[in-house]
Amino acid sequence: MIMSGDTHHSAKPAKQAVRQGAALDISALPTFAFGPRSTTWWGTMGMVLVEGTVFALGVMSYFYLRSQSDQWPDGGIPPDLMWGTLNTLLMLLSCVPNWWTNEAAKQFDLRKVRIGLCICMVFSLLFLGGRVGEFASLNVKWSDNAYGSVTWMLLGLHTTHLITDTYNTLVLTVLFFTGPVEAKRFVDVSENAAYWYFVVISWVAIYAVIYGGARL
Repeated sequence: MIMSGDTHHSAKPAKQAVRQGAALDISALPTFAFGPRSTTWWGTMGMVLVEGTVFALGVMSYFYLRSQSDQWPDGGIPPDLMWGTLNTLLMLLSCVPNWWTNEAAKQFDLRKVRIGLCICMVFSLLFLGGRVGEFASLNVKWSDNAYGSVTWMLLGLHTTHLITDTYNTLVLTVLFFTGPVEAKRFVDVSENAAYWYFVVISWVAIYAVIYGGARL
């Protein structure tokens, strides 16, 4: 009976501590994470949602103007296919080193991440060079007519995203080569890879609009 009474009395302070919210030591918990457990991931997804909406509005504007025009494209000459198709193939191919770099980042493999970032930078520079060729082969100026304006707008919007991701990749490349590299920076590499997938997927849709919409 004495033991029972002691146990009863000693349990009261513990219950009171639980009700009052006792402090917990969380110093050993990780300060970063990959994927949906990361606030950076949610920020990236939010940015993708906003920018995807802008692309959707641009595509809607294209087809609205097309529905109001007697001739599309105005002037009768669609964009040349060579540069746009070449850039599309390069972008699809770039998903391979991008995925490889992402996996290396999740394994905290510094050497592989450095190699992967360099390869991704080469692809980004090739895309930008190919984009110059695309603008030159649209066969219309932005100021010629509504068709020219909306076509240049769509290509310009995507080019802005392409430049943004190229800059991000460049900053990460410099950071990983100059060091010291904090472990949380590997999460930045992973999120940069996720954003690149958005750049590629959005381009496939815009390519279909610019090069296919002018030929339907």
